Amino acid sequence: MNLSGITLLGLGPGNPDMLTVQAWYVLENISEIYLRTSEHPVIDGFPEGIQVHSFDYLYEREDDFEDVYNHIIEQVLKLGLKPNGIVYAVPGHPLIAEATCPVIANRAREAGIPVKIVPGLSFLEPVTAALNTDLLPQTSLVDALELAMGHVPPFPSSAPAVVAQLHSKFIAADVKLTLMSIYPDEHTVFLVHAAGTSYEKVEVLPLYKIDRSDQIGLLTTLYVPPLGPATSFEAFQDVIAHLRAPDGCPWDREQTHQSLRPHLLEEAYEVISALDSDDPVAMQEEFGDLLLQVVLHAQIASEYGEFNMSDVIEGVHNKIVNRHPHVFGDIELNEMDGVLLNWEKMKAEERVANGEGEKSLLEGVAQALPALIQAEQYQQRVSRVGFDWKEIQGVIDKVNEELGEVYQAEDQKSRAIEMGDLIFAVVNLARWYDVDAESALREANARFRARFSQVEQAVHAQNRSISELSQDELESLWLATKKKDR
Repeated sequence: MNLSGITLLGLGPGNPDMLTVQAWYVLENISEIYLRTSEHPVIDGFPEGIQVHSFDYLYEREDDFEDVYNHIIEQVLKLGLKPNGIVYAVPGHPLIAEATCPVIANRAREAGIPVKIVPGLSFLEPVTAALNTDLLPQTSLVDALELAMGHVPPFPSSAPAVVAQLHSKFIAADVKLTLMSIYPDEHTVFLVHAAGTSYEKVEVLPLYKIDRSDQIGLLTTLYVPPLGPATSFEAFQDVIAHLRAPDGCPWDREQTHQSLRPHLLEEAYEVISALDSDDPVAMQEEFGDLLLQVVLHAQIASEYGEFNMSDVIEGVHNKIVNRHPHVFGDIELNEMDGVLLNWEKMKAEERVANGEGEKSLLEGVAQALPALIQAEQYQQRVSRVGFDWKEIQGVIDKVNEELGEVYQAEDQKSRAIEMGDLIFAVVNLARWYDVDAESALREANARFRARFSQVEQAVHAQNRSISELSQDELESLWLATKKKDR
């Protein structure tokens, strides 16, 4: 049989009975075959007389799978130029969960080398049979190696997932850690071993135990059931879109970017309040409420044809990656000051690239920010380019200077100006002490409120009205409350 060019042949999941008729016909009529790996049960059932070559030696020689696959691809392409071509066989289907064949096919066509695909039964069919489940409508198909290198799962937790090529305990351990960033440790999962062969076995176990299985091998697949219908960002987006749909909520349908503005601000402040309280339960709820506002704005923008959530995510994704070359690129920056200075430099370059021209360093600090936060951001930005005191004593002297100017102010307008300068200087002092001025003042407000409430309780315990007390009596109660707190 003369097969010119490259024939990519699928060997199926492992049972010789599951070879396609077309694949068996090819095997019966060739004299030579190249295998990505000989670690596959079907090979023992090959017709007699075939000269079998394997790339297994590359797995032992190279440091990582990417190098192995690159070498295989180059060799198969080279052999495809021979007069009789090459038959290159892989487990399963050549184009399903297979790293080498898609690249070979694309590069061969670009080079004018004929390519023939001989399909094989993939691992998916016997895996679904072993699990007695249908993968439609939303199951994600994920490569174990890619998942192991990630930090969070790249698929929605509201739908099931099939993790292919979980071929070692080492890979399983990394996959487990990635999944446990979202899924509970006790989440029930299924390890399917050697699906479609006489050695098929399904293990049901909690997620945290998957790397302890002694059955893990080259033919192991992990099935992760959904965490719940309301656990993914995609599912939440659909809920918000439904609210805005014709059969949705009348109130939500009427909202615009401007009408939602006070709600966005309110939710942001409620997040700050939860953070100030250091209350994880409240944080969870308030972050959800804030996320609702973001998704709702993105949905409205999508309906107006302005942008959609994918645009929002892609934009901030690219911005973060581009502005962190010390993480995602080859720049070495180990000190925070260097990171911040490089950040400002890149932002300036982005503005020029976008045709915005030279802008003030303070451009982009939101005018709607609370005054203390705005002052701190101004000071932080100018500090990054060296406009700052060389030591803290200069800051302290400036605070004292501004306080003196408040005393010397001759009218209300002058006093207001000098008070503003004094507060600005105090914010700078807080920054030098690495204290967030806004948070410090909020905490001071909370302490004042709590202490004054105790004063009121003490007055009520005397069956008196607080307006009846003299200033000295109130001062005495206040000092007693402060002493009690300390």
